[in-house]
Amino acid sequence: MKNLKIATAQFENKSGDKIYNLSVIEKLSQKAASENCDVISFHECSITGYTFARHLSKEQMLDLAELIPSGESILKLIEIAKKNNIVVLAGLFEKDENDNLFKAYVCVDKNSLVAKYRKLHPFINPYLISGDRYCIFEIKGWKCGILICYDNNIIENVRATKLLGADIIFMPHVTMCTPSTRPGAGFVAPQLWENREADPTSLRLEFDGMKGRDWLMKWLPARAYDNAIYAIFSNPIGMDDNQLKNGCSMIIDPFGDIIAECRSFDDSFATAIITPEKCIKAGGSRYIKARRPELYRDIIGQNHESEQNVVWLSSDEKK
Repeated sequence: MKNLKIATAQFENKSGDKIYNLSVIEKLSQKAASENCDVISFHECSITGYTFARHLSKEQMLDLAELIPSGESILKLIEIAKKNNIVVLAGLFEKDENDNLFKAYVCVDKNSLVAKYRKLHPFINPYLISGDRYCIFEIKGWKCGILICYDNNIIENVRATKLLGADIIFMPHVTMCTPSTRPGAGFVAPQLWENREADPTSLRLEFDGMKGRDWLMKWLPARAYDNAIYAIFSNPIGMDDNQLKNGCSMIIDPFGDIIAECRSFDDSFATAIITPEKCIKAGGSRYIKARRPELYRDIIGQNHESEQNVVWLSSDEKK
């Protein structure tokens, strides 16, 4: 494997405005290509918008969703990839020929669709169906996987994707700055975003505190470290519907070190050159070889009733 230059992006998407969102994806992809990036990765539902979908009916979801790979957004992504000779990863809602709905994330190159992944643990809209398989594909000789947002919080998903061969896992999110049972969690006031030029300090304190980045640092580097992978985390910046998101798109290496991170409030990306040597030298590589599956195969694989209760409410809805 040769070194790979990857960009992880963040931008303020517009709910339901695929033309606008694709225009930003195109602009950032072109800029990343001009900086000799091989790959650029965008956030979960970066094409469609995300949080607003919690209020949509099935008919509205079907109008928003697209067939893959024949949908217009996928064709536009391939056009962007071809024009700029860059691999592009982005997310949207998918429908199939039977009107089933999924949360999807795709990888395209200049020729075609390379990979499609369906979120295993979707929850923003009740009509979404869970994906039922992991996704492994290649980018210039590198084995890659995809896990969308909440999928990464279930640690078995990350380990399984690694065991299937992935040395890079793309982790598109729309996360942070939402209520939770954990101490310090909560919304960040949209007024801080509106006042970001006059008072960037107050906004940054909220974005970097326990509502945002400090929470992310509790677990995300561990996913990369334990599995000797490059974690490509992407997340929107600014308003997603009526919820403020804090960006922090970053690349974490197999040692658990952040090697690139977006730190502005603008539509932007951060880049890093990833090297195969780190995947071998990192401690996680040794831990995987030292595993004794016979001790816990039956424990991890035992039947259980899956429970998922994740609800994001707006400030008004919480009252």
